[in-house]
Amino acid sequence: MNQSPLHDFNVEHGGRLVDFGGWEMPVQYESVLAEHRAVRTSVGFFDVSHLGRFALKGPGSAEALSWILCNNLGRVESGRAQYTMMLNESGGIVDDIIVWWLSTDHYWIMPNAVNQESVMSAFADSDGVEVTDLQRTTAMIAVQGPDAPDTLSAVLNEKVGRFRTKHFQWGGGPIWMAGTGYTGETGAELITDPRTAREVAKALVREGVRPCGLGSRDTLRLEAGLPLWGQDLDETITPLEADIGFAVDFDHEFVGKPALERHQERGVETRLSGFVLDERGVPRHGHEARSGDSTGVVTSGNISPNLDAGIGLARMSPPVGEGEPLEIRIRDRWVKGHVRKPPFHRS
Repeated sequence: MNQSPLHDFNVEHGGRLVDFGGWEMPVQYESVLAEHRAVRTSVGFFDVSHLGRFALKGPGSAEALSWILCNNLGRVESGRAQYTMMLNESGGIVDDIIVWWLSTDHYWIMPNAVNQESVMSAFADSDGVEVTDLQRTTAMIAVQGPDAPDTLSAVLNEKVGRFRTKHFQWGGGPIWMAGTGYTGETGAELITDPRTAREVAKALVREGVRPCGLGSRDTLRLEAGLPLWGQDLDETITPLEADIGFAVDFDHEFVGKPALERHQERGVETRLSGFVLDERGVPRHGHEARSGDSTGVVTSGNISPNLDAGIGLARMSPPVGEGEPLEIRIRDRWVKGHVRKPPFHRS
């Protein structure tokens, strides 16, 4: 099993390690609830070195990105990051991705961990590009929470704006940083060499920042209504059905565009919708859902620490409107709730 460059740090600080897609990663240190609350109220940091990442360079890079991904980097500029997706010919989501545009013809691409090889291969087959795997040679740390900017300034003497990128030297090593994350809070993700990553982690702890495991990262992303590839997103659902059409730019040519245009014309028959339970119960992936004539399945579900109620995302067919009643089958009981647009933690 693969190990993070921060493996020894995680063990030393009491991380409970489990298998995340072939990587031995910390699911929690103290408790999922305490770590969740630390990120919501102050700041925490995550070892996310298992996540996919590779460099794309060369004169053909912009053309490859434009064709393979459905968003359009022409909307932004060098020094920015962008959320986008790789689709199949039917418009299904092969992966959702963050692109860091570092400089002219130099990009870092962040696929989901399980899709690293397939996404990297798709780009490697393009003309005029050079692809370099970063997953095996670097570490990745996410610093998240309302106090993250001040913490980054105190520890690294640097901070970064939302969806902006920065490169600097710290402690004798290089750090690339982007104002991105997966918790619904402000913060940044850092990529650096293993030695520097270990020094950054130690410095964050000295500053009083709590190490957080991937268990709280999942409850945080669900409260924020952020979909997870492999559960909420996959190759059978389109961006229109997943309600993330904002990341599709129809003003350029890309794989899957004709199928999406046809889908847009006829309207969606299924939609990924958020919900909150009005009765006690813990919704889980795979639970049945219903609302009037609409039926579906929970793709992600859990208890929201902020709301102290069950929340989740469900694929419903036909789509259900905001505020409509909804029920989730938990064991042998139908638990009442209602459709609510995420994020769940901001109200």
